[in-house]
Parts: sequence; structure tokens; C-alpha cells
Amino acid sequence: MKTPPWKWFIEYTHPTQAHMQAVEKVLYSGKTDYQTVEIFDTEFYGRCLILDGKIQSAEFDEYIYHEALIQPAMIYHPAPRKVMVVGGGEGAVLREILRHPTVEHVLMVDIDREVVELCKKHLPELSQGAFENPKVSVLYQDARAYLENHGDKFDIIFLDLPEPVDGGPAYLLFTREFYQIVANRLEAEGIIALQAGSYNPRLIECHAAICHTLATAFPVVRSYSVFIPSYDTEWGFAIAAKSPAALQLSSAEIDKRLAERKINDLKFYDGETHLSMFSVPKHIRQAISRNKRIIADDEPLLIY
Repeated sequence: MKTPPWKWFIEYTHPTQAHMQAVEKVLYSGKTDYQTVEIFDTEFYGRCLILDGKIQSAEFDEYIYHEALIQPAMIYHPAPRKVMVVGGGEGAVLREILRHPTVEHVLMVDIDREVVELCKKHLPELSQGAFENPKVSVLYQDARAYLENHGDKFDIIFLDLPEPVDGGPAYLLFTREFYQIVANRLEAEGIIALQAGSYNPRLIECHAAICHTLATAFPVVRSYSVFIPSYDTEWGFAIAAKSPAALQLSSAEIDKRLAERKINDLKFYDGETHLSMFSVPKHIRQAISRNKRIIADDEPLLIY
């Protein structure tokens, strides 16, 4: 094992709690018009993307996060053709969506062109050429404004966004008003899926509020989670659908759809893993039930 001295990156998950990464090499550190960005190499997790002081992707385990975010919704939908991604700067979400042969078009809308370009330069293994795929279009603008001003409809909309940090670029993409806009831009069998904050019961307010806010626009909402080593915690996701019957598949049915679509190179997700992710522990179910806050445009949830 190598020994110090290191440069240390400290990620605060709460004013009184943090975890640390030893940094071997800093490839980029700066500010865009919307957020602070760091890209550095660590011995433990490989190359990492940091936005506003929080790890977004690590080379070692990014497949866990991205398969968990993308694959359940793609498999739940019987034939996803038009897909939208809000955020998704690294391009790994595009990589996962493009595994599905029914997909005809993926629109990615990200407000921060600089982050996308930095990821193309320093983290190309995450997108694996997805940005050059002819099925993919990328727009650099406010996603909410796009959805408000265009009548396009989608089978699935993914929100791959940083948490709603005070002053960050995404805090108005977690409100009931925004989720209603999303619902209006989904087809009848449409699905929304998003990362939804920490599953730590001491930090559950963000996740619970997202789930309850989604329920103002969708008849069925499900919470799920997975442990992500580089986050050092169980991380929450949420999925919601316009059709109450949409989110019902057995483990065997999930594996059957993966096989029918010839998706056989996933590292993390399959039918058995799906059941594990969607088995929400009792104390988390109770915490979500207790925290009934609804996020609104005039009452945004701004976390530390």
C-alpha cells in the first residue's frame, strides 16, 4: 500500500459528517457558469467527477449508479423508442439507454456545456462513444424551458441531476410544477426515473420529499436504492409512471426482457438485483411516510 503524503478531497454529506478520498492527480479544477467542477485521479476509485464538492461518478463503480438509474425504467417499458435525459453530462446514461434496440432517438438536454466537454476530454470511457451515436441529440439549454416550450412527447424521461443545492443549477427541477410538466410530456405508458438523494435515514428528507412530490403528478411512485462504494452510502432513486400497472415485472420477466433485447453485458443489473433494489427496508419506508414535504417552485428543497 502506498503511504502519505496525499492531497485529500473531503466530501461533506452534512455539516457534521464527511468522508475523504486521497487524490493522486488533479486533471481539472475550476468553475463553469453554473457550478464548480473537479476531475481527479484516486488510487482507490480511479478517475472521479466532482460537482459542487460532491462525487458524481467514479471510474471504479459508476456502472452501479448508471445501470441502477437507467435499466429498471428501460426494462419496465415494453418498447421505449423516444427517450429524454435531463442532465447526464458524463454520457454514461446515454451508453446505458443505447443498449436497448427499440430506441430510435435520445435527446439529452444539459445546461452546462463545459461539463459535457470536460467529460468528453477526461472521462471518455464513461460515454463509450455515445455522443457520436446518430440516435443521440444534445441541446445545451434549460431543460425546464425546453419542456415548457416544445410539444415533443417521450416514452421515458430520465433526470440525472445534482442534488438541489442552494445556488446550484438544478433546484427548480425537483418541484411539483416541474414534475407536472414532465408528466405532460410523457406518452400514456410513460415513465420518469431519477436519482433521488441519500438513503441514510438521518438524511432521508430529500429522498422522501422527492417521492411525495412525484406523487402529486403520477399515480404510482416507487422508491429504490443501491449501495455505491464511492458515495460511501446507500443511494436512493425514484421511478414513477402514468399507468398504475406499468411498474410490475417479476425477476423472471426482467431477465426475459433483457435476453429478448440481447443485453448480456451488464455488470450490475438483472432480475435478482432488481428485486433487491426495490426491497425497501421497514425503517426507510417509515421515514419516507413520516416526511411528507412537497417541493414547490416557491418552496424549493435546498440541501447542504
